[in-house]
Amino acid sequence: MSNNYESPFSGRYASKEMQDLFSPQKRAITWRRLWIALASAEMKSGLPVTREQIDEMTANADKIDFVRIAEIEKQTRHDVMAHIRAYGEVCPKAAGIIHLGATSCYVTDNADIIIMREALEIVSAKLLTVIKNLCDFAL
Repeated sequence: MSNNYESPFSGRYASKEMQDLFSPQKRAITWRRLWIALASAEMKSGLPVTREQIDEMTANADKIDFVRIAEIEKQTRHDVMAHIRAYGEVCPKAAGIIHLGATSCYVTDNADIIIMREALEIVSAKLLTVIKNLCDFAL
């Protein structure tokens, strides 16, 4: 038992697919994909971002240490900054360009949109199945 609030919707009623989609892991991976896209666009725009830095970010995108992130967040009191610093620790060559020129909303808002879109795709597919089953039942 944890001392943190957990909605019954997130555990009891959500499918495994939805639980995975709204997990801290998915959120962190999505943030990292956004930082890689940002760095790539900055490099193409002529900013001092190298292919080596982007390759390092890509190679380490799935190396997420949530314990370390929690330690940093306890110090900084900022979730995005904690993720940036932890990502920089596994990508030392890219540390200075992770999140370069962006605000926290760049990753938080865009990640929310990406995850919500994926959730709607899941719900839409399930809804189509329900509609088909109801049509079959009614006929």
